[in-house]
Amino acid sequence: MPKILIICGTRPEIIKLAPVYHYLKKQTWADVLWLHTGQHDEMSKKILACFDISPDITLVREGESLSDFTIGLRRQLDKVLQELHCDMVIVQGDTESAFVGALAAFYQRIPVAHVEAGLRTYNLDRPFPEEGLRQMITRITALNFAPTPGAEAALLKEDIKPSTIVLTGNTVIDAQYWVIEHHHIQAEKLDHKQILITMHRRENWGDEIEQACHAIAHLARQHSEMQFLFPVHLNPLVKNQVYPILGELNNVRLVAPLDYLEMQQAIANSWLILTDSGGIQEEAPTFGVPVLVLRKETERPEAINAGCAKIIGTNQSDIINEVQTLWGNADLYSSMQAKQNPFGDGKASERIADTIHRHPFKSESKS
Repeated sequence: MPKILIICGTRPEIIKLAPVYHYLKKQTWADVLWLHTGQHDEMSKKILACFDISPDITLVREGESLSDFTIGLRRQLDKVLQELHCDMVIVQGDTESAFVGALAAFYQRIPVAHVEAGLRTYNLDRPFPEEGLRQMITRITALNFAPTPGAEAALLKEDIKPSTIVLTGNTVIDAQYWVIEHHHIQAEKLDHKQILITMHRRENWGDEIEQACHAIAHLARQHSEMQFLFPVHLNPLVKNQVYPILGELNNVRLVAPLDYLEMQQAIANSWLILTDSGGIQEEAPTFGVPVLVLRKETERPEAINAGCAKIIGTNQSDIINEVQTLWGNADLYSSMQAKQNPFGDGKASERIADTIHRHPFKSESKS
């Protein structure tokens, strides 16, 4: 029986790998283990519990910097992989945990399966360091699970062997369907129109966040009927810019970061979302909520092409104009409400598991 190790350490990875884990655990042909790297330690505990996952292996984070974490993780993973004799390692996305997990497996000649392969901006600075990490993971991967036709096309353009690429849909939609069913998430009737704001990307720290906050402040003062919900990143560089500008406005609620279930409920309840988050660009269409993307580019053009999201950047006047235009144009707003999610149908995990099942494992050839 093939032994498959899922390696992850951040909240987004857990969300997107949880449905893969649960689907594989139901199969009789695989022995599936979950390894938590500790990259987001405290933030991860609640989301693991949300998806009923207890890691089989939990590593200890060493150091606060990305460099120290990488060195410590690499050393610990080498030991774990030598002891487990895995037949495959699964990683997701573009985090340090995903990259180091893939690299450690590659050095021990263990096939790597990459969930959400092929996302690209082709700008190594945006997002940083994610764009570089995901490109490097692709080069050492045995199975590339592309979430969208665009991601599949990007991999083919990079001369990745077609036989290693499988179009699956995005597992984030599987995760949403799981929590909608198990935690009964649905839109609540509010007495106001809620505008949800999230900003966390490194490339937006500084002037970009300040511009966006001034735009929100202007909108809040001009339109008392607009109600803003802003879960503020815990990083002091972000908090120290957001609170002085928005902290005293009655129709702006600044709150601590939301957990996964709280965020899904906030998305479902929202009239509009302003965000630089890739995950929210994928999740909002499930609830038919339009998205204005606070970035200069996105590796998720499917939402843009489907008309349910629009890239607007972080310029103060641009944000004000775009929100006011939607506020005053019901037809335009309606045209941005997704009728179906362009990122998947909730069956990505099934396609991933079926592909892994067909993969020729060395342990099976020896037996």
